Amino acid sequence: MFSRIKGIGIFGIDSYLIEIEADVSNGLPAFDIVGLPDTAVKESRDRVRSAIKNCGYKFPVGRITVNLAPADRKKEGAIYDLPVLIAILKASGQLKAETEDSIIIGEVALDGKIRSVNGVLAIAITARQNGIKNLFVPLLNAGEAAVVDGINVYGVDNLNQLIAHLKGEKLIEAVAKTEIKELKSFDVLDFSDVKGQIAAKKALEVAAAGGHNILLIGPPGAGKSMLAKRLPTILPQMTFEESIETTKIHSVAGVLDKERPFVTQRPFRAPHHTVSSAGISGGGTIPKPGEISLAHNGVLFLDELPEFKRDVMEALRQPLEDGRVTISRVAGSLTYPSSIMLVAAMNPCPCGFFGHPTKECSCSQNAVHKYLNRISGPMLDRLDLHVEVPPVDYNSLSSDIKEESSEEIRNRVNRARKIQQERYKGTGVTCNARLTPSMLKKYCVMTEDASKYLQLSFDRLGMSARAYDRILKVSRTVADLDGSDIIEKSHIFTAISFRSLDRKYWGA
Repeated sequence: MFSRIKGIGIFGIDSYLIEIEADVSNGLPAFDIVGLPDTAVKESRDRVRSAIKNCGYKFPVGRITVNLAPADRKKEGAIYDLPVLIAILKASGQLKAETEDSIIIGEVALDGKIRSVNGVLAIAITARQNGIKNLFVPLLNAGEAAVVDGINVYGVDNLNQLIAHLKGEKLIEAVAKTEIKELKSFDVLDFSDVKGQIAAKKALEVAAAGGHNILLIGPPGAGKSMLAKRLPTILPQMTFEESIETTKIHSVAGVLDKERPFVTQRPFRAPHHTVSSAGISGGGTIPKPGEISLAHNGVLFLDELPEFKRDVMEALRQPLEDGRVTISRVAGSLTYPSSIMLVAAMNPCPCGFFGHPTKECSCSQNAVHKYLNRISGPMLDRLDLHVEVPPVDYNSLSSDIKEESSEEIRNRVNRARKIQQERYKGTGVTCNARLTPSMLKKYCVMTEDASKYLQLSFDRLGMSARAYDRILKVSRTVADLDGSDIIEKSHIFTAISFRSLDRKYWGA
């Protein structure tokens, strides 16, 4: 006998409709799965066979052929276990149920328990787009799928529960729509904990308001990591579209928090400096998202930047420019979004005290030069703000003056970001850092004094064309924080002051 049910396959962060066809016929006992299955899909034969027997059903004796169509696309993962099992039960006549308007996914344990799978949000979106009414997912994934409107989501705990529902014997109650709430708590991290560092705080505020990349450079213990880890507390609220896209990436990568199945806080990824280029960009036979994509719509923090391998740093160049990363493998070419804020921190030399006001640097001039040159010129050019984080003096540390809280800074950041969203509505641009060269002239209008000052600075500092563009973008953000429609000389001055540090260290 023959049966056919609908399923969904995942490729990257996108998913597509497939058909699971099962045929049970007379002949020597055999169980084949065709349609370009990977190892995990092929191994589902043993999981399905054991689950059918252990749940009180008969595994058909004969030739069983399961086809995953379309046959020219690679299928991976354990999400096909449950639909393959249901298709076999229908083909063998043990289950009579209407599944035409349903999608069934899940990994099956040997005792019939249904385990969670990755990529459920992408699956739910595709199911709704194709007019599917009912979606059966593992119970642990139900909250994630229930984010999507217009589809009935059923959380399935075990095989017998699903079969009882399909037979109409004991119905499973549809999961209520997941209520999306932004988390207000940031644990104990707050900018009010940071004493002094006024310039660095202002630079991080500008970076957060405009989505700019930033480099923090200073001696050990100055507070570079402390500042960077508090950056998420002042980032603007995520839009619903940003949350959906970020959640899809985390779901496919298998790093989604089951307790909070919808990402409402901007990601903060801080990989160790031993990470490989594949770990940063993504990789695998069918490439999975790397750290760049996992930080999409959030922050990628690279502490001790010169300690990262050269190929890792250079792998960042194209994603920082284009907002996406493309990975090519035999199985196909995948493009993941990577609209990130890169925050990097580093010491000015191996010992960390080059340029320190009180401590003497023990490094040779050659060692300092070699250390700084681990950061290539093109990479440095892509960092919008270069900020020195000097050591904090005793008076600042012991002061009882209350520092500005993250909430106060975030309110200003949100106001500036709303101005940008209104300004760029319908253009596909969400913040100043994403402005294209053709948009700069239209949206970065300067006063005459500002234009003259920028021209003078451009000539004196020998800026590149990329540096010119990025100073304009940062100036636009400073003006937005100031509530000004036109970029004034003071805004240009602030932007240049946050970008001239490379002359102090790399110029020397």
